[in-house]
Amino acid sequence: MKIRVGFGFDVHALVTGRELWIGGIRIEHTLGLQGHSDADVLIHAICDALLGAANKRDIGYHFPDTAGEYKNIDSKILLRDTMQIIRDAGYELGNIDATIAAERPRLNPHIPAMQETLAEVMQVDPEDISIKATTTEKLGFTGREEGISAYATVLIIGN
Repeated sequence: MKIRVGFGFDVHALVTGRELWIGGIRIEHTLGLQGHSDADVLIHAICDALLGAANKRDIGYHFPDTAGEYKNIDSKILLRDTMQIIRDAGYELGNIDATIAAERPRLNPHIPAMQETLAEVMQVDPEDISIKATTTEKLGFTGREEGISAYATVLIIGN
């Protein structure tokens, strides 16, 4: 049995005129995240962690922001396709430990829905997906509410 760990990080700017999608769910807020896709910062961090653990490069390599087919794409599709890449390489998810850093909106009430949504997309048990939310105590770009970042660590298990 082969066990591998991967780490992912993503950040997107908060802007007006966009919906806010985090963890595969839409969250009511006055601002949304800017990006080529739906800019789901948590899913992007998870994809990078999964791809890194399987030594399959990164999200930008597989789903470039210069490709028209990914314009405004639902990031759940990218996550589903990422899971197929790691499964084709002989791996399965062990677990995810992720953290979202945002001053607002309050994300803790949305975590169970994120876990359920991600588990359904990934075809795994929601218990294998840990998501935490934090602020940066009003420090930095996150504290000034200029953007949101996410970090993910994953464990994958190979044949």
